[in-house]
Amino acid sequence: MNVFRSALYCSIRRTHGPVRLTGPRPCPSSKFVHSRPMSDERVAPAFSEDLKQKPKASTPLRRTASASLPIRSNPTPTRSPIQPVLTFATAERYIPTRLRSHLPPHSQKLHDAWWVPRWGKDGEVFVFPNGSFVCWGSTEEEARQFAKQVLAPCEVGSLREAETESLEFVSDPSEKTRIQGDLIILGRVAPLQDPASAPALQPPDPALDTGTLLVRYAFSQALSRSAALAVLEESLEDYLSSVAQLPHALEKTGKPGLSREALIKKLGALLKFRQGLNLNRENFSDIPDLYWAEPELEGFFKAMSKALEVKMRTNAVNEKITYATEVQSILRQLLTESTAHRMELVIIALIAVEVVIALIRDGPELWHMVFGQPQESHPKTNVT
Repeated sequence: MNVFRSALYCSIRRTHGPVRLTGPRPCPSSKFVHSRPMSDERVAPAFSEDLKQKPKASTPLRRTASASLPIRSNPTPTRSPIQPVLTFATAERYIPTRLRSHLPPHSQKLHDAWWVPRWGKDGEVFVFPNGSFVCWGSTEEEARQFAKQVLAPCEVGSLREAETESLEFVSDPSEKTRIQGDLIILGRVAPLQDPASAPALQPPDPALDTGTLLVRYAFSQALSRSAALAVLEESLEDYLSSVAQLPHALEKTGKPGLSREALIKKLGALLKFRQGLNLNRENFSDIPDLYWAEPELEGFFKAMSKALEVKMRTNAVNEKITYATEVQSILRQLLTESTAHRMELVIIALIAVEVVIALIRDGPELWHMVFGQPQESHPKTNVT
């Protein structure tokens, strides 16, 4: 019975988020969630109106969650309690000028993000321009309040359903900073090679230790990219579903079932996907400039990106876009041939009309020219 309750807890948490059950301790593998949470009134009725959640999906960190068991099951005096790291992608992008006026006091620009040193009781927030933000030490309710109160007026292309990433962290100065399973350990870090990489101003009351600030920033930037990539993945899936019937329609009827204008619009949407994936300033392949001067931070950034399979997912999205573009190009060529055929018919019809008009207008004259003027018969007269 206890085994059944534990398995049931894991299943419910993967689908609906945190649930309290008495009995054995929930399985640790459900600690990390790479989710597209589904709206659930029992879990978050207030938040469901603003950021609808989606069903949760499996991630590499979930599959390696057992590696964090030694840390979770063996607390030490130097180790802090386990706290959440929540990432939300709520829009296509945020307007920087509006962010400055809506962020809380003591917020400051930190490389490619805005850093909010304290939000809620014991949390901090990193806001990235790609439409995502990362909360360290904040509860889900506090993260929702931040999205609603601070970021909602700054959004461009607000999403109906927020893409999320969720995991946990501990602070332990006796440990080495790393990712272990589905848990981030904030521990020892080397001094910065470039002091200018640190924040310009020290806030009066930060929620977390500023000694590991840039470590949290590096992990947050990778999490932010993963959440933004999930937005593109979801949009591309919707797009591919909308054009999935085109090859079948072509097979059955010989016609694509869409007008030339509609196909060109679909092709434009694909180009927009690819631009967002590869060409925008916040793309998914380039290494940010900060990490060229700080190799240790680059290692943290790459470790999180690798754990979330950002590169593999980016390549998969590009392959899907390439296939969809090829299908669209073939259909556009068929439409072009069909249009050329119709133009030929129109030209033939115009030539025929011109011939008929010419026959009506110049027919008698042409007849006389071809067959000549018929001779008239005159009666003979006698001349006396």
